Amino acid sequence: MECSWGGPAAPLCHDRTVRAFILTGPGQYTVDDVPPPEPAPGEVVVDVERVGVCGTDVEFFTGDMAYLRQGHAAYPMRLGHEWAGTVRATGDGVPQSWLGRRVTGDTMLGDGTCHRCRRGRQHLCAARQEVGIRGGRAGALAERLAVPASSLRVLPDSVDAELGALVEPGGNALRVAQAANVGPGERVLVLGPGTIGSLAALFLRAAGAEVHLLGPSEPALDFVRGLGFDQAWTEATLPDLPFDAVVDATNAVRLPALALDLVEPGGRVAYIGLSGEPSQVDTRALVLKDVTAVGILSASPALDATIAAYASGAVDPRPLVAATVGLDGVGPVLAGKRPAHAARGPKIHVDPQAA
Repeated sequence: MECSWGGPAAPLCHDRTVRAFILTGPGQYTVDDVPPPEPAPGEVVVDVERVGVCGTDVEFFTGDMAYLRQGHAAYPMRLGHEWAGTVRATGDGVPQSWLGRRVTGDTMLGDGTCHRCRRGRQHLCAARQEVGIRGGRAGALAERLAVPASSLRVLPDSVDAELGALVEPGGNALRVAQAANVGPGERVLVLGPGTIGSLAALFLRAAGAEVHLLGPSEPALDFVRGLGFDQAWTEATLPDLPFDAVVDATNAVRLPALALDLVEPGGRVAYIGLSGEPSQVDTRALVLKDVTAVGILSASPALDATIAAYASGAVDPRPLVAATVGLDGVGPVLAGKRPAHAARGPKIHVDPQAA
């Protein structure tokens, strides 16, 4: 650490380095000391307290992420887009009142000038950066993170760092639950009992819907049954019921078509899962059943509502977090190894400050 005198009261001290997880190629990584980020004008630097490991991170680890082929991302890169922390420094043009505030942030950073950004759809900006994902914007798998102040969301006292790092996946899940557009007296089927599917089921239940889940096997359904979703099925056991809406939160190439098959005529299908290969949906069935199909990308429009739902206790996502590891534990997690002490939940968190 080096210090310089900022006035008569006390020295200003700056760490020479911070630790960060760096993905250097498919299946290759290091945990290194790197220069600490400095806030550019309009930016803040955050002390990162929690980061969620996401399926997108795994795709970068395996080399399967489409952005690598499309030129939107390249190794080496710093992952991490589900995060929470505390603001420690501000750049030019950022109010000092941000210092010490507990925050999370939007992953999608539009250019602020295009037609989509001006319409409030910066998450669809063609020139966007994505924290830890796209455009060379470093992610949160480090002790510190630099992000635009405009992307920040303040966390109330009732939303701690663990919940804060679940806001981004929660925002995705809330949006797909809203797209299903069901409430009391209506029945919805969620395909996929993973992180997004489980969160979507929690939001749908909070809206009063009768929630069913479909998983690939009985063991895969154990976790959601532990959340109180007793109506959890495999394809072999799925009852012949009318579903007013179906949510596809899987990466299975054939399930988008199954979602359309299972939904009631006049119902809604909400798609948020992405398969590695193109899915086939018969638009004749879509038309003849008069079904509304909606695709969901990004948590951006639902971040504030997700924080409010967590703060009020309307939705409690804590059981999803199976374990928390340090930066040295990230590589094995990305390689598919669950920590020995992990519970049953689908989400692994990282504490970059842990020794």
